[in-house]
Amino acid sequence: MSSTKTWRRLTVWLHVLTSVGWMALAASLAALLALAVADPAARGPALLAAHHLDAVLLAPLAVGSALTGIVLAGATPYGFFLHWWVAVKFAITVVQLCIGIFLLSGMLGDAHADPAAAPPGVLLATTLLMVSAIAFQAWASIAKPWGRTPWSVGRPKPATGPRWMFASACVAVVVDLVLGFYAGNPMPVASVLVLVAIMNRRTAGSRSPVR
Repeated sequence: MSSTKTWRRLTVWLHVLTSVGWMALAASLAALLALAVADPAARGPALLAAHHLDAVLLAPLAVGSALTGIVLAGATPYGFFLHWWVAVKFAITVVQLCIGIFLLSGMLGDAHADPAAAPPGVLLATTLLMVSAIAFQAWASIAKPWGRTPWSVGRPKPATGPRWMFASACVAVVVDLVLGFYAGNPMPVASVLVLVAIMNRRTAGSRSPVR
């Protein structure tokens, strides 16, 4: 029991840490993009710095925040769709990752290749939306509003998952941060493997008893 609790607390700590880092990096991106909008002479260096921060730190922190959040939902009695605040956070996280990976990162990559053709205003607006969404999720985590969902009615309270779920998530976050830092690009290899393993375990419908 104590070992599982320790890893669960470490997962919560990492979730908070990566979420705060994600928001701080998104705010830093917004500041750089605002500079690119306000000062055409600084556009190139500002977009270069924004692209570097996104690839090396923001993307790995976003993946780490999402992974630890998913583990804390799927491997604890909260579940994914039993409480409205968890379901809303989960939906926002999926949308954020899709926008960040397929829109923002791609646009920053294009801006890095050709700063003169980059639309810094669109990039700035997208980044500000990301900052606002993360801030809203932080509020939802603290306030836990809106009560339970209709899907929770008549369902037994889920059991806490085994410690390997929490431990593997913690290790994956650190591994992907190191890989991303040295590669200069996000490398969420460990996070994807852990997420697949956990979702497969959840789909199987059986969790090991808490140890």
